[in-house]
Amino acid sequence: MIPFDLAQFDEVGKGDYTASMIESSTREFLGKAGLEREGAALLLSRLYMRTDTSDRFSTFLGWAQVRFDKADIDVFTALGILQVICDVVKSGSSSQIQRESTRLFALAETIDRLQTFSSSSAIRKYRAKLLSRIAIRSLPSLTLGCQKRRLLVGGGIGDNRFVQQHDLEVPDEVENVLGHLFNALQDKDTVVRWSAAKGVARISERLPLDFCDQILETIMSLFSIHSIAAASLYDIPAIGESTWHGACLACAEMTRRGLVAQTRLAELIKWLSKALSFDLRKGSHSVGSNVRDAAAYVIWALARSQDSSTLAPFSQDLAQRLAAVALYDREIHIRRAASAAFQEHVGRNNLFPCGIDVLGKTDFYAVSIRRNAFLVAAPQVAQHKEYRIFLLNHVLDVTLRHWDPTMRELGSQSLRSICIENLDVLGPVVIQKATRILDSIDVSDLHGGLLALSEIAIAYHESRDYDSREVHIREIFRCLAHIPFDVLVGPRNAIVTATACRLISVTITLPELRPETTSIPQWRNIVDHGLKHRIPSVQEAAADAMTSQSLGTVLGAIDYSVHDNALLDAVACLLETVGPSAPLKANIEVRRNCYKAISRIISTVGVDIPRYLSTEVLASLFECLLNGLDDYSTDQRGDVGSWIRVACIQSLTTSIEVLTRNARTILPFRAYLPPSVLYSAVRGILKQGVERLDNVRQEAGECFLRLLYMPLPEVQDPTITSEVQGYDLHTLVEDLITRAKSNLTSNTTVLPVFQTFNVLLEGDALTEIFDDPVGSRSLHQLLDMVTRNISRIKSLPRIHECMKV
Repeated sequence: MIPFDLAQFDEVGKGDYTASMIESSTREFLGKAGLEREGAALLLSRLYMRTDTSDRFSTFLGWAQVRFDKADIDVFTALGILQVICDVVKSGSSSQIQRESTRLFALAETIDRLQTFSSSSAIRKYRAKLLSRIAIRSLPSLTLGCQKRRLLVGGGIGDNRFVQQHDLEVPDEVENVLGHLFNALQDKDTVVRWSAAKGVARISERLPLDFCDQILETIMSLFSIHSIAAASLYDIPAIGESTWHGACLACAEMTRRGLVAQTRLAELIKWLSKALSFDLRKGSHSVGSNVRDAAAYVIWALARSQDSSTLAPFSQDLAQRLAAVALYDREIHIRRAASAAFQEHVGRNNLFPCGIDVLGKTDFYAVSIRRNAFLVAAPQVAQHKEYRIFLLNHVLDVTLRHWDPTMRELGSQSLRSICIENLDVLGPVVIQKATRILDSIDVSDLHGGLLALSEIAIAYHESRDYDSREVHIREIFRCLAHIPFDVLVGPRNAIVTATACRLISVTITLPELRPETTSIPQWRNIVDHGLKHRIPSVQEAAADAMTSQSLGTVLGAIDYSVHDNALLDAVACLLETVGPSAPLKANIEVRRNCYKAISRIISTVGVDIPRYLSTEVLASLFECLLNGLDDYSTDQRGDVGSWIRVACIQSLTTSIEVLTRNARTILPFRAYLPPSVLYSAVRGILKQGVERLDNVRQEAGECFLRLLYMPLPEVQDPTITSEVQGYDLHTLVEDLITRAKSNLTSNTTVLPVFQTFNVLLEGDALTEIFDDPVGSRSLHQLLDMVTRNISRIKSLPRIHECMKV
């Protein structure tokens, strides 16, 4: 506004005309619903803060008090009036505010008594602002040093320069304001709680230390209002969300201003640890995300206001809890807030164990996608032993009991990814704790416990510890006994029924299939109930349990020497299941088990194969296994086709060994194991030996060694001899040279040959042919190839290989 007296614009004989016209015309817009109300409030507040028109503020307060007393005012007008008053109280002169403080308090009390405005969050917010600003203006202002930092250590201030009026007598009005603000911290609307939290903190930093400490104690007492009668955090009523959120916001503002004494830090962190997992079920959703967000804000503020020595005793606990929230919270903004708090502590204090490494795995982008946070970032963080057990316990105690089924499913998959690295140690621990979850009466808990057991069973299937695998899988299968049968097949427990069927499908073993040795006699009844269920997803889970996951196990375990009439049907079923047009193509576990069943069938009838299987049937089985070596299926778990390839490598090796071992009784042997099939099998296994996955390469190498050291077949077929047709070093060199000469202009053909010769020459593998005339001639041919037209070659890799040779 203009920097000189408005009276200079008045006409002669019309005093204060300009100011009166501005005020009267602007008041008309205070009741508007749009931005004109904002502009009018700003103009009036600036008018009343001017030195030459400040006396008009008293008249405005009188007019506002009359309007509120008569309740002759609408919500928009009330908002406009409150905006004007709040701006003046914030930026007006101290003398002006102190002169009108009594009327301002009276106006705030009048607004509080009016029921008309009780439902308006905006009016309640401005009332909290007004009260806090009145109290702030009635207290001494802060010096520059105190505004910069006011750090309390052990109940006292670390620097005497920041001490301000310890013997200050706090007015009664300030205490009354604080009482109103404490109530506003429990308001149902976030904007009101946020304004109250800032007001409490701004008042506190102007008060003596003892008084400030009492305020913090009162704020933390809000946490216990709804916790006294609650057995656990999950028993707190939903209305407690507002109280906890307001208390967290107030603690955050107090912490950010350095108003938390070291003596209060342990109690504060105890409540924050609970607030980080505040998630209350309310109908089909939950409440509490704002509480967790505010708790992360408090911890973020702790890193900025407390020194390292103060936070050191709590660093391990804070690091573990923040990592768990950043990885396993349902809401994206909570995961990001926890990650930001973790980053602040690592950057400022460097107290968190493996802080830099963990921060790189839980940064803003890593935790933004829930699936990536659960299945990628969490297993990476769990590689650090300081976080592994805490994350496991968090998944078992919180995530698996979450109200959202998707969270429970992702949590169980994350649990498997963490345990797979050290399954021998972590597997039994998870089984024990997940079994205890099954003793609950909550359907969500039962679902989470069954999911965890199913995923651990899958982990044991993927492990290479064949000796203890079946023992643990049978132990998991027996865990079904912890849930009453009536609960498993309850009419409203479809999700439990489906998960129980899934658990059966991944843990069923041959002893459990037999009625006389099974540990859960009712498992068939569970599957039967699932097949008859009205919900398709339950039917599919039961079908998987009955015909999918256990299909290969069942067909491979049958003794076909006794039930020979079922053999051809079983083979046809297996071939149909793993064929390219199989209806269960998407179920990778089904096909893996069926491929394994093929070698079991051949092993079962291996002594007398011609009696049970014709050459055509056996050829189709080998063709099926060879096709499986080309399975590179992928899903969200990655290269799941590797499970098929490993199963086919094992089945091919076992089948060839069985046929070779029983060659004496197999006539004609060449028809049952043609050389082309054997060569194709060896080629396929060697190809898998250069795959990128370690477990595939290792399995291919082990199986190739089994074939390499396998004794020659004792055949009675006169068309086959046991003579070994050697393939010596001379033949290898000649074949390589012939291969290169077939297309000397193609680098794709020549480079691999030269690279192979370089490996042989560096390993002195060709030394024995140097003095041999045939070998010497071959080496001269090689030298001629690498030097021919060398000046015309433009390929740098080829030139390098030629130089090496």
